[in-house]
Amino acid sequence: MDDSNIHDVPIIHSVIERKSAEIGFTMPSDIYIGTLLKTLISSKPGGKFLELGTGIGLSLSWMIDGMDIESELMTVDNDPKLTTIAEQYFGNDERVEIVCEDGTKWIENYAGDKFDLIFADAWPGKYSEINEILSLVKVGGIYIIDDMTAQPNWPEGHDKNVDRLVSYLENRADFNLTKMNWSTGVIIAVRIK
Repeated sequence: MDDSNIHDVPIIHSVIERKSAEIGFTMPSDIYIGTLLKTLISSKPGGKFLELGTGIGLSLSWMIDGMDIESELMTVDNDPKLTTIAEQYFGNDERVEIVCEDGTKWIENYAGDKFDLIFADAWPGKYSEINEILSLVKVGGIYIIDDMTAQPNWPEGHDKNVDRLVSYLENRADFNLTKMNWSTGVIIAVRIK
């Protein structure tokens, strides 16, 4: 697919892309994942959303663009440099809470309401604390992960982590899931009970 055919890109997105290049941030989210997140979030009016792995805020920009005025989003990252940048772009949006904390600790300590959609783009909530994070998805809620097909920046042996995760998700009777060989490789799982 040609990126130039993507419409309705968040206004702030190109600014964040330039900032990524400026600081040498090498793990930006794929633009197609952004469009998917925006679409899925827009299906949950008044929703409660979670992103694990804020990064510099590229995916966050799409997620916010899909939210209505009643929605709220929490995003968690352990890198204060990145969360400070995200705070500069999104800190004035009262619907958004940017948390700088170790993802594992955050997951272990979170005691709030469940989420309508969780985008896990960090090790915690994707390769560790997976059972805990899936328990935070509402019935009818969505759990989404990307980078499920081999990526150039994968460390040696990471494919085994991916295989274990996919097998684990496939064997959960409380979620329906779709594996998509699209973008960077996507899995969308919906809690059914």
